[in-house]
Amino acid sequence: MNNNHIHHIDGTPAADLIPQLLAALPFVLGLFLYILAVFVSSRNHRPWPVYRTVCWIFGVFFAVAAVIGPLADRAHTDFSAHMFIHLFLGMLAPLLMTLALPMTLLLRTLSVPLARRLSRVLKSWISRMFTHPIMASFLNIGGLWLLYTTSLYSLMHESILIHLIVHFHVSLAGYLFTVSMIYFDPIPHRIPFLYRALVFVFALAGHGILSKYIYAHPPAGVSADQAEIGGMIMYYGGDAIDIILIFIFCWQWSKASRQREDVSEGNRQLVQQ
Repeated sequence: MNNNHIHHIDGTPAADLIPQLLAALPFVLGLFLYILAVFVSSRNHRPWPVYRTVCWIFGVFFAVAAVIGPLADRAHTDFSAHMFIHLFLGMLAPLLMTLALPMTLLLRTLSVPLARRLSRVLKSWISRMFTHPIMASFLNIGGLWLLYTTSLYSLMHESILIHLIVHFHVSLAGYLFTVSMIYFDPIPHRIPFLYRALVFVFALAGHGILSKYIYAHPPAGVSADQAEIGGMIMYYGGDAIDIILIFIFCWQWSKASRQREDVSEGNRQLVQQ
């Protein structure tokens, strides 16, 4: 039986505020460390681009808005608000944070020994596994299918721990998916554009099909009316963010193709000389 909302395990304001603060803490800490790194890096190297910092600030803003405040409060009783949280936390914030180049900034800020250690971590098999397009897509899209087609959605509103785990997974999986598709930060294990494009298409299809599935088959505890609105928000809102991601991906592919053509043309001229 569908209800208009799902009750939290404890509806008191204090009980709701604690998990919200815990969920927001990593992002607030990330903002502080990023700004600190910008000052250190700009002092020792070239000034860090302002637009990168702006991207990080807005990414943190959307992530924090998704886990604490009016939107997070409303999400307990309004499925459409929950879907905006999904868009902010799992798609828009990761995209903005990816454009902020956090790993590049960190490598510029750390000492040489620490930067080498971080580089080894980025080159490790663990990093290679989780930033592979197929694994990142499975964690991102597969996690959403698990959330909305099982009892996990209702459980996250009844358990603070599950609530935090779900939000952490949505954010991290969204970030891994974004960095696996568009390369801005150093990625030692680069996957060809065509391979990424094929995985990208299947991931987008999985996201779109899920939104239509939610529209027709509401998650446990969600009314049909709210499921229809939430499904449309997921479908059209997701498309709007995906268009930006697709544009960046195609721009990078075109740029790489022109660079290869320039290199080939230069080689031909050397041979003719």
